[in-house]
Amino acid sequence: MGDDSEWMKLPIDQKCEHKLWKARLNGYEEALKLFQKIDDEKSPEWSKYLGLIKKFVTDSNAVAQLKGLEAALAYVENAHVAGKTTGEVASGVVNKVFNQPKARAKELGLDICLMYIEIEKGEAIQEELLKGLDNKNPKIIVACIETLRKALSEFGSKIISLKPIIKVLPKLFESREKAVRDEAKLLAVEIYRWIRDALKPPLQNINSVQLKELEEEWFKVSSAAPKQTRFLRSQQELKAKFEQQQGLGGDADGGGDDEEEAVPQVDAYELLEAVEILSKLPKDFYEKIEAKKWQERKEALEAVELLVKNPKLESGDYADLVKVLKKVVGKDTNVMLVALAAKCLAGLATGLRKKFGQYAGHVVPTILEKFKEKKPQVVQALQEAIDAIFLTTTLQNISEDILAVMDNKNPTIKQQTSLFIARSFRHCTPSTLPKSLLKPFCAALLKHINDSAPEVRDAGFEALGTALKVAGEKAVNPFLADVDKLKLDRIKECAEKVELVYGKKTGAAEKKEGKPIAGKTTALPGPGGDKETKDAATKPGPLKKASAVKAGAPPKKGKPATVAGTGGAGAKGKKGPETKEIFESELSIEVCEEKAAAVLPASCIQQLDSGNWKERLACMEEFQKAVELMERSEMPCQALVRMLAKKPGWKETNFQVMQMKLHVVALIAQKGNFSKTSAQVVLDGLVDKVGDVKCGSNAKEAMTAIAEACQLPWTAEQVVAMAFSQKNPKNQSETLNWLSNAIKEFGFSGLNVKAFISNVKTALAATNPAVRTSAITLLGVMYLYVGPSLRMFFEDEKPALLSQIDAEFEKMQGQTAPAPTRGISRHSVGGGDDGEEEEQEEVGNDVVDLLPRTDISDKITAELVSKIGDKNWKIRKEGLDEVTSIINEAKFIEPNIGELPAALKGRLNDSNKILVQQTLSILQQLATAMGPNIKQYVKNLGIPVITVLGDSKNNVRAAALATVNAWAEQTGMKEWLEGEDLSEELKKENPFLRQELLGWLAEKLPALRSVPSDLLLCVPHLYSCLEDRNGDVRKKAQDALPFFMMHLGFEKMAKATGKLKPTSKDQVLAMLEKAKANMPAKPAPPAKASSRVVGGAAPAKFQPASAFADDLGSNTMESKPDPKKAKAGGLSSKTKGVQGKKVLSKPNLKEDDDKSGPIFIIVPNGKEQRMKEEKALKVLKWNFTTPRDEYIEQLKTQMSTCVAKWLQDEMFHADFQHHNKALAVMIEHLESEKDGVISCLDLILKWLTLRFFDTNTSVLMKTLEYLKLLFNLLSQEEYHLTENEAASFIPYLILKVGEPKDVIRKDVRAILNRMCLIYPASKMFPFIMEGTKSKNSKQRAECLEELGCLVESYGMNVCQPTPGKALKEMATHIGDRDNAVRNAALNTIVTVYNVHGDQVFKLIGNLSEKDMSMLEERIKRSAKRPSAAPVRQAEEKPQRTQNISTNASMMRKGQAEDMSSKLNQNRNMGSHSETTHTVPREFQLDLDEIENDNGTVRCEMPALVQHKLDDIFEPVLIPEPKIRAVSPHFDDMHSNTASTINFVISQVASGDINTSIQALTQIDEVLKQEDKAEAMSGHIDQFLIATFMQLRLIYNTHMADEKLDKDEIVRLYSCIIGSMITLFQIESLAREASTGVLKDLMHGLITLMLDSRVEDLEEGEQVIRSVNLLVVKVLEKSDQTNILSALLVLLQDSLLATASSPKFSELVMKCLWRMVRLLPETINSINLDRILLDIHIFMKVFPKEKLKQCKSEFPIRTLKTLLHTLCKLKGPKILDHLTMIDNKNESELEAHLCRVMKHSMDQTGKADKDTEKGASRIEEKASKAKVNDILAEIFKKIGSKENTKEGLAELYEYKKKYSDADIEPFLKNSSQFFQSYVERGLRLIETEREGKGRIATSTGISPQMEGTCVPVSTHTVSSSIGNTNGEEVGPSVYLERLKILRQRCGLDNAKQEDRPPLTSLLSKPTLPTVASSTDMLHSKLSQLRESREQYQHLDLDSNQTHSSGIGTTLASPSSAAANIDDLKKRLERIKSSRK
Repeated sequence: MGDDSEWMKLPIDQKCEHKLWKARLNGYEEALKLFQKIDDEKSPEWSKYLGLIKKFVTDSNAVAQLKGLEAALAYVENAHVAGKTTGEVASGVVNKVFNQPKARAKELGLDICLMYIEIEKGEAIQEELLKGLDNKNPKIIVACIETLRKALSEFGSKIISLKPIIKVLPKLFESREKAVRDEAKLLAVEIYRWIRDALKPPLQNINSVQLKELEEEWFKVSSAAPKQTRFLRSQQELKAKFEQQQGLGGDADGGGDDEEEAVPQVDAYELLEAVEILSKLPKDFYEKIEAKKWQERKEALEAVELLVKNPKLESGDYADLVKVLKKVVGKDTNVMLVALAAKCLAGLATGLRKKFGQYAGHVVPTILEKFKEKKPQVVQALQEAIDAIFLTTTLQNISEDILAVMDNKNPTIKQQTSLFIARSFRHCTPSTLPKSLLKPFCAALLKHINDSAPEVRDAGFEALGTALKVAGEKAVNPFLADVDKLKLDRIKECAEKVELVYGKKTGAAEKKEGKPIAGKTTALPGPGGDKETKDAATKPGPLKKASAVKAGAPPKKGKPATVAGTGGAGAKGKKGPETKEIFESELSIEVCEEKAAAVLPASCIQQLDSGNWKERLACMEEFQKAVELMERSEMPCQALVRMLAKKPGWKETNFQVMQMKLHVVALIAQKGNFSKTSAQVVLDGLVDKVGDVKCGSNAKEAMTAIAEACQLPWTAEQVVAMAFSQKNPKNQSETLNWLSNAIKEFGFSGLNVKAFISNVKTALAATNPAVRTSAITLLGVMYLYVGPSLRMFFEDEKPALLSQIDAEFEKMQGQTAPAPTRGISRHSVGGGDDGEEEEQEEVGNDVVDLLPRTDISDKITAELVSKIGDKNWKIRKEGLDEVTSIINEAKFIEPNIGELPAALKGRLNDSNKILVQQTLSILQQLATAMGPNIKQYVKNLGIPVITVLGDSKNNVRAAALATVNAWAEQTGMKEWLEGEDLSEELKKENPFLRQELLGWLAEKLPALRSVPSDLLLCVPHLYSCLEDRNGDVRKKAQDALPFFMMHLGFEKMAKATGKLKPTSKDQVLAMLEKAKANMPAKPAPPAKASSRVVGGAAPAKFQPASAFADDLGSNTMESKPDPKKAKAGGLSSKTKGVQGKKVLSKPNLKEDDDKSGPIFIIVPNGKEQRMKEEKALKVLKWNFTTPRDEYIEQLKTQMSTCVAKWLQDEMFHADFQHHNKALAVMIEHLESEKDGVISCLDLILKWLTLRFFDTNTSVLMKTLEYLKLLFNLLSQEEYHLTENEAASFIPYLILKVGEPKDVIRKDVRAILNRMCLIYPASKMFPFIMEGTKSKNSKQRAECLEELGCLVESYGMNVCQPTPGKALKEMATHIGDRDNAVRNAALNTIVTVYNVHGDQVFKLIGNLSEKDMSMLEERIKRSAKRPSAAPVRQAEEKPQRTQNISTNASMMRKGQAEDMSSKLNQNRNMGSHSETTHTVPREFQLDLDEIENDNGTVRCEMPALVQHKLDDIFEPVLIPEPKIRAVSPHFDDMHSNTASTINFVISQVASGDINTSIQALTQIDEVLKQEDKAEAMSGHIDQFLIATFMQLRLIYNTHMADEKLDKDEIVRLYSCIIGSMITLFQIESLAREASTGVLKDLMHGLITLMLDSRVEDLEEGEQVIRSVNLLVVKVLEKSDQTNILSALLVLLQDSLLATASSPKFSELVMKCLWRMVRLLPETINSINLDRILLDIHIFMKVFPKEKLKQCKSEFPIRTLKTLLHTLCKLKGPKILDHLTMIDNKNESELEAHLCRVMKHSMDQTGKADKDTEKGASRIEEKASKAKVNDILAEIFKKIGSKENTKEGLAELYEYKKKYSDADIEPFLKNSSQFFQSYVERGLRLIETEREGKGRIATSTGISPQMEGTCVPVSTHTVSSSIGNTNGEEVGPSVYLERLKILRQRCGLDNAKQEDRPPLTSLLSKPTLPTVASSTDMLHSKLSQLRESREQYQHLDLDSNQTHSSGIGTTLASPSSAAANIDDLKKRLERIKSSRK
């Protein structure tokens, strides 16, 4: 027993795997107990056993196996993960358990299988059991069958799919084992219980004895429907219902309905295997069928007949077979063969079902024509064939063909067609037999019931009776209005006898419709609770009289039912009675006089034709009174109007009498029973008067009254015909105007469009413009009703006219036709509107039907068809061209196009893509030309077009898509979705086809109200697309999911996942769940229907206006049976604001309690915590293309702690109305719960992003409304969005900029604008930039526009990462394929140009020629005044914001969206708003902000000195007293003036010269006052950048501007140079200039010196001289390291740039020489490491060899001189300064230095002389030629007052250098005084210089600057060393100073060794070139602009940023830390000073 104890100690799972069976047995027992004990189905314990369960069931020891099975059963029942084990365990059970001898084992195995089915793994189990049926062991087979039977009996046929089982049944019956056969029999009986007779066909072929036995068994099966008794886990509610019923005692009635639907009807056809027959046709079939001998043809047909007997055929291309069979039926002379071919067709139709539909159209006409045969067996075969074919298609599709045959002369054809119609109708339901179909059929059948042949009449009655039974009297009666009583009764009698296919349903319909069953007379309530209407049977007597009464009678009960039945107003209803009621017989004048005398006073009749107008007038007045008093029934209308028409009649000359007369006509028409006969008496006269100025309105009134009596269609036709038969244009135009008006009042129904159109055409051709205008107006009104198809009639009008018509149509677009106000009351009872609705919808189609269509079938010749199919593509193309021209000529064509479809279909897969595209465009044309009739070609032409969507070429796919859309527009979607064609297309694994097709479906499905059930066939393929390899396919499939679900429902879709692999299934189900949440509501039927739904729930006034009325209705009804609550429900979705509050807050008292609290709960630090989690990736980052479930779940969880439970339920409800409710609540609580909103802001924004993915517009609108309010609130609260909030919200908001609806786009733009108040524009920029990459062109365009607005409002610094990159990105869109995007891109860049001038071109980089020319063109157009804009903004912006509030952080918010209205109020309030925030706030240091901002330090500062900001607008910006008032403490002074200085500096770069000059003078003044100059510290780079930008602007723009006065430019130049000179005299400030800025500054100044255009100006020379002086100042006063470095970089750039002139490089080198001369004094203050690094980089770019190739030898000399001087001054130590160079081998620097050192050691003295010689040699070469010029220049200077000293100094230098120079000639011509002055001056200089020693020339180089740079007197030189001598000021002082400077600039102060090499600060180290000036410029610029932006926001940020450097220096990350310490210190200081 020793080893026992060993395994006893093991854990359970290890025991179960032990090799000892006892150990395993024990393990299984323990496991069983454990499994029963674990409560949590998701416990991790379960996973341990995943791999073991298979071993449990397949244990080799029988005893252990039994226990194992029990444990496995418990596991499957309880474990969440059990499903993963299905396959392996089931196969274990089948193979290793079912063969066990023990019954208990088998039982447990069976239970395990059933348990798996219960946990939703039915398919896998079924698969394993079916595999088991192939096992050789009969025991296993029997057990598998038994398990299947048990499963079926318990779970039912819905869960166990029968098809595969039935497939194997016959094989089981053939088994040799009796046990198997018996078990199979039991299974067959079980299956029969569920599907009844559908099982018979598949088992037809088994042994006859067995079949007989089976049938006996089947006979015994009880007829009660079987029920599911065991339920899946997902069917728990069904289970509960079932148990409850069992509890109630068996099958209680309650569940009856449910159970009925629980058993799906199984179609035997579905259970059959399809047989492929095409390949089995005899080889010579097609020859034989054409053979001369009928016997051969018969043989061929018999072969087919045999094949088509298979009950289910494989789909394929049966076109050829059908074609030959059709030929036999139509043309064969042997009637036997006709019958045989008909049988074959019937067989094909039955076997193929819907797949035969595409051939139906070809065959039906032939069969119908063939009914002329008399032989019964032929007729019968034809009947069977056509009936079978009917089932494969729809009545709609073949209606044209049937109607065409109805007028045939042959009575048999007529009879058989009617009978066929009757049989077809039986298969229809009211929905598949709409009015539009009934109308033509009834019209045709009515002719048949009046036919002379009795058999035709009988067939007609039968067909009409069937229609009556199917569609109901309400639908059919309008068409039977003219049928006399006898015939009507006959039709009803036939209706009684009809047996419908869908019997039960129609019964139900009958109940609903409340149709009178013929024979009984019931009083019916109409659909809307109408007044009672009686059946015709109650009203005997001739119909004629009835309708005559109707013509004028008010709606009394006496109306005949024929009218009541119509539901009234439909035109069809009207046309009915009209045809009978038309004219009362015309009365003779005598009779009329008699009748009139009876009702009118005698005097009246006598005076009618009196000669005196007054008497006539009196007579008319009496006449009017008499008419007013008369009763309707006794008014003889015809008599009265004839009396009025008596002489003078309508020729009455007195207008008063005439007006009365016309008024009386109107009265008679309104009050009497006015017939058309009476109307004809007066209409002519009325039309004559309609154009009369005085009587026209009366005439129109009378016409309207007549139209009401006799109906508009008839009246209008008469009136228009009369108007156009006379010549008077006024009458014509007024008649048309009357008609326009009348149509609006009466509606359009019943009008004869065709007649009008011909009259309108006449009117359009009229010479009188008024007539034309009226005609166009009338067309506009008709357009409202008819739609765009109306234009087709006018295609051939002149272009000018056509454009007028189009303009009118344009006006009408988007308007809806007004509801008719007249003409209804008379003819309709309450429910009449319905008819009207449908009518309106159909008008458009009717119009299309009226178009004159051409029959082109004769042009489609065999020759043309063969051309299209030719081998040579050119001939094929010719054929296609011919087709195009045929269709073009015909314009509108008949649907008969012969053999064309087949020919075109062949071209769709042409190898030549051009022909494919041409074919597609022909098909598109065809659709337009044929109109709705194109329907019949959908299957054989439309579907092949869909195949083309799989083409690899983009343009071919686009053409195919356009074609499909054009077709779908004509046909509707039903035809496309019917049958398996679409699913077959989706099945093809072509990624293009799949994505295009899914995209198309996703676009079309949402708009459909219903779809054919065949859509379900696409679902499996849709699922495979969800897992397609191609990402686009997956995306499209996901997008389409919700729309499929919207029609098919979640249940069906989920069920369809059953066939997928387990892994796929889980994924797909997850997607389905997600789609379920996004599923849109079905489009509501026209609003009329929905009103009734709501009717029950709430009074009509609560009916919501929008289309979700019925949604709401059904919701309120389901969830709230109590009508009071329902009312509230109805209201809440509509009423917002105050009412909304009331309704929402009190739906009932119980709910009230929990809705009273706050909706947002503040959780301390909740938001910070969430951010940390997201940063640490503990939760999903909010980043997705469409929100997946896990995101929604996560948000839900995060919200649960801080959002009220009831609100959260609304927010995450599946129905969008609840979202609307939630938003309404949130809007309402916004103000009251500010803090709550802010604490949950990140979650609220995330939830709102989810709403952006809703398809429902109302939610979107509400969301945007809330966002607007929210951002307003946040900006009032001075809240700033965190990075996290912005990143998870802005990208999704930007998606919505691309919405198709304008209002939404507008709102989103407004919100984006507001965002800038609470989130810096520069950070918004990258998000919007990202939006420009969208596929949606609208979004791209809007984003680009928005970028333009940002740049316009905030200047260039918003462009991130740099303006260059941003602009390049924008410029790519200039070439976009979408026009709107192109325009937006151009406009944006033009905006930037206006802000930034020509710099733009540099930043954009290279554009294609085309794009560049577009841009230049656009700039030219817009920029008549290029840079005026920014100035204006600069001035406006501060003003805009100044009064909002002086509080510092508020000022940040600058201007945003359309704040102008608010701002204006604020401006008007003036100082009131100043006081809003006077309470000083404690300082808060928002460290988060600081961290996020990469070194941009922001913190709120107390308002130290409350500036009156209006002072900014005084000419001098910094008022003296203010400055003095400020404490001189440096930092304090900064905090107030910094922002002002920023602003002024930003104006320096302004495009407006005056603004710039003003700014420069202000700065100059500050610099000149010692006490104030200090304020500029920290702003120097910024100022210099602004200055050289201004220099560039002058150079590029102003100088080129012809219009500008050049004096202005000179003024600007002198201001710039003046203020710079002032600046560079203040040493402490001058040293703040950084390298990059100095480089650009020198570049600007040298460029200016070389600008020939300046020299041409009057004072140009003066300008150049002062620039000279400035350059010298810059060289001497700037930080020597920086300027040396800058010059080296500049030299390198200028030598590299091919474009730069040699002169430029020369001047740069001269500056360098100047610097070399200063070196001995400055060497100690220079950071040699940096200089050597620059030289190293220079030598890397220009090795010696390369330098030697330069044209001039200056560069190499300059470099050598510099190095030589450095070596001389530093000695060997120089080699210690190479620390910053990473890789010293890259250049020759080190080698060179070593050489020089060595050389100088050898012969120090010699070297000196050499160098000197060398230098002077260059000089001589350079200057000999120019001696005279130079001297002239020098003397000019001496002669000028300002520069005399400078001139003398230059002359001294010159003489000293060229001792042999002859200056005599220059002195000769001057006065004696001048000569002695010069001599004296030179002596003075000499003594001065001798005394000071020759510091300047000690290097032996005395570069003469050729009149450009002149040394200034020596004291300036020495002053650069400070106030003391050089010795005292050691390098440490400079290092200290450098440190301070570095700190100010935000650079780190690491030891020199640790410092990053300069290159990394300036440019990417990998590039040899030093940072280009533009890069430097960008960073500086962005700082400058930022300061401008911040200034506009009046943000005190700048105080901090500027005290710590220029703008925000992004030099190194550590700067942020430095800044924070700095800040802390400063804050301390400020605090203490406040105390």
